[in-house]
Amino acid sequence: MPTDNPLLSPSVLPYGLPDYSVIRPEHYLPAFEQAFAEHTAEVAAITRVRSMPTFENTMAPLEASGRLLGDVARTFYTVSSADATDEIQAIEEQLAPLMSAHQDSIQLDAALYRRIKTLHEQRDQLSLTAEQRYLIERHYTEMSHAGAGLDDDAKQRLTALNQRLSTLTTQFEKNLLGDTNDLAVVFDDVAELDGLTDGELSAAAQAAADRGLEGKWVVTLTLFTGHPYLSSLTDRTSRARLLEASRSRGSRGNDHDNRTTLLEIVRLRAERAALLGYDSHAAYITSDETARSPEAVHDLLRRLAVPAARNARREQQKLQEIIDAEAASFPLAAHDWAYYTEKVRAAEYDLDRSALRPWFEAERVLQDGVLRAATELYGVAFTERDDLHGYHPDTRVFEVHNADGSAVGLFVLDLYTRDTKRGGAWMNSIVLQSHLRGTAPIVVNNLNVPKPAPGSPTLLTLDEVTTLFHEFGHALHGLFATVTYPHFAGTNVFRDFVEFPSQVNEMWIYWPEILTSYARHIETDEPLPAGVVEKLHASEAFNQGFATSEYLAAAWLDQAWHSLSTNEAAADLDVAAFEASALADIGLDNPAVPTRYSSTYFAHVFSGGYSAGYYSYIWSEVLDADTVEWFRENGGLRRENGDRFRERLLGVGGSKDPLEAYRDFRGRDAEIQPLLKRRGLAD
Repeated sequence: MPTDNPLLSPSVLPYGLPDYSVIRPEHYLPAFEQAFAEHTAEVAAITRVRSMPTFENTMAPLEASGRLLGDVARTFYTVSSADATDEIQAIEEQLAPLMSAHQDSIQLDAALYRRIKTLHEQRDQLSLTAEQRYLIERHYTEMSHAGAGLDDDAKQRLTALNQRLSTLTTQFEKNLLGDTNDLAVVFDDVAELDGLTDGELSAAAQAAADRGLEGKWVVTLTLFTGHPYLSSLTDRTSRARLLEASRSRGSRGNDHDNRTTLLEIVRLRAERAALLGYDSHAAYITSDETARSPEAVHDLLRRLAVPAARNARREQQKLQEIIDAEAASFPLAAHDWAYYTEKVRAAEYDLDRSALRPWFEAERVLQDGVLRAATELYGVAFTERDDLHGYHPDTRVFEVHNADGSAVGLFVLDLYTRDTKRGGAWMNSIVLQSHLRGTAPIVVNNLNVPKPAPGSPTLLTLDEVTTLFHEFGHALHGLFATVTYPHFAGTNVFRDFVEFPSQVNEMWIYWPEILTSYARHIETDEPLPAGVVEKLHASEAFNQGFATSEYLAAAWLDQAWHSLSTNEAAADLDVAAFEASALADIGLDNPAVPTRYSSTYFAHVFSGGYSAGYYSYIWSEVLDADTVEWFRENGGLRRENGDRFRERLLGVGGSKDPLEAYRDFRGRDAEIQPLLKRRGLAD
């Protein structure tokens, strides 16, 4: 193998961490080309075997195959999501159809499918471990789901659809990143940003300086519709400018317009679903999730939408009363909601969330909050490795060990926003754990916290604290999953189950000994006052009408687009009109409560992995809320509880049916009542 390409030689760094210091953009495509060829040859060697299929001559080598491709792909896609320079974006565009074609060549391989199908039919007669049996079942199901049973003409059309879709989803993300950067709001006068903290102003000034706009202030946009600053900006025009910029992304008729792109995505996904024997893309996706059908999803969303919309209207009335009491009254608009919500919160709970930031210094939240909770619950220790470096100077690397000193893996944190990073927050793996391959996990958490000027502390909002705990829940899932076969590694579980562990990890934010440890004033080291903590608990269901409604609206839009038949998707659809009709259908068409994501910047479903699956968050929250009840009933932050949760849920990765794993942990199926209570929907 060539030795001048670092991607084609095993990394000599601990845990196989890629040596990003020597990897150049020009290395990626040749490495992918070599990896594609190697994987193809490995699978061909399996299908050339003339003897009857066995686990040892089919499944084991299949799981061992594709290692180089997986390593190269995870190395590249980590960079393309978090540091997507123009050169990296160009590579990703070129790579998208190549990757799709290769994946299809494996998933649709008729000879491989016949061998796995034979094993699936004989699995009851074979001497298999539980993980081996489930591996056969999953490979058979996934290949069938992918279209391996189709005839050659249908496979050819399917491959063309997949390649075109991969190109379109890559284009959608590129357009969104470009428009998000272009629409960052420039302010000429600091008075327009009255209400922001010194740290927030510092970040805005730094963002302007980075763009060559000295003496100005730039507020970059978040992935979702709203923005944290809307709750504190006193200037109504500034709030309106910020929300208008956010909501116009991908729909301005410029080179970054996403409307034509998303309509083609919807049309081709519907055609692909029909080719595979399903009525819609939503039916296709949910058939291999725990939900099993779009009807089950729709039932849950409609059940929650009615009380959520009702509660949002009640909240809206209170906000309007505050406005009417002011000298210049006006009808509440979407850009006013967060600002006046804080006024109501202050009036009803004597609580100003924006004033809490001095208690949430990022490093302390990380060390004494997020990591300490994991140490207390699971006995793991985190040691920062200054000698190891990630793909960007902002990344930090931590080595993770069990209580007995045995190694777990590496955790990489990339906290700050930048123009080359896509919006939102996420976890991904660079290396997968596998006993078969002898590898330990390397996982990454990405957030988009504004970076203050040098010398200024990073103070988080409560929402950002929540995001940090949430994403670390994914990281723990990736670190703790202990499996033999890489197919089951880390967070490789059903999409509507994957959010469950991350949401459970949010419970430690308010746990007394954890909160007291990390929530300490940046200047005085005083803990967050007990009275404030009580008010935070008392206000947990506050504004949940809005929060639930904006989320459900986005989840319903996702379902609406992907429930279209081929004929419906082929119609001359207007994106804005379709959205309005869909939201009216479920009763979430309140102009003051915009959907969390509009279609043209809904990256989760049009460029991410959540198509027809954005419902997963609320679906998983049923399990999450029920699990939080279990922890409280059993003493909370105790090693015995952590060990049980790790062993029976996090540790199994995808090697077991997730609902079976949940029953093994909880002793029964999840109940919905804790979720309804949490979100104020119980009545």
